[in-house]
Amino acid sequence: MATLGIDIGGSGVKGAPVDTIGGDLLTERFRVPTPQPSDVTSVVEAVAEVAAQFDDFDRVGITFPGVVVDGVTRTAANVDKSWLDAPAAELFSQRLGKPVTVLNDADAAGAAEVAFGAGHDQRGLIMMLTFGTGIGSALFLDGVLIPNTEFGHLELDGKDAEARASDRAREAEDMSWEKWAGRVEDYLKHVEMLLSPRLFIIGGGVSKKSDKFFPLIDIRTPMVPATLLNNAGIIGAAVAAEQAETGSPVQV
Repeated sequence: MATLGIDIGGSGVKGAPVDTIGGDLLTERFRVPTPQPSDVTSVVEAVAEVAAQFDDFDRVGITFPGVVVDGVTRTAANVDKSWLDAPAAELFSQRLGKPVTVLNDADAAGAAEVAFGAGHDQRGLIMMLTFGTGIGSALFLDGVLIPNTEFGHLELDGKDAEARASDRAREAEDMSWEKWAGRVEDYLKHVEMLLSPRLFIIGGGVSKKSDKFFPLIDIRTPMVPATLLNNAGIIGAAVAAEQAETGSPVQV
């Protein structure tokens, strides 16, 4: 039986059954708008609506835009505050009637990229960064996820990094690619200084336009665009759910 992956995003909740061996969606994904307000009850029902479109799955992986520890959502920066300390895995499992694994959305996207995408077969310290509404981060050591890093909240020029270098900041301030790339470069150099990763994988919607800003960034660490794009969260969530059943860490 298949594993279902569901990705809770700022604008949509989307999901599909996943081939966790090949890293492909088994059917077309189904999407519903993220409820507003995005409180616990509304989002649980949105996830149930997505899950109801599919048959024959025996476990579910779900991404969440915040820190998740032992199935409990510890932060809620971009969703309703009712998610603070909510027993998310338990709530989703009760509603869906299946075992559920919940993990941070950037961690899920990173797990997919390291397993099947731009980070495949890369050893050492690998970092996935998603530039979107904020800056999400996922850190891997020899393919094993170090969860909930939240490096998007590092201080940069006296401000939260994602307030200066996210794609939303680029759009809100109507920045040129050159100006925004300068901020991204400053941010990446700061991360380099702290961690010395072997590879940066750049994700988020802006990664589709990597040709516009990659050539403007001068850093020591190799940098590649993500390859799985909007399906990464769904695939990574399913991989995490399957591995949780065996009690192993998210390893790819």
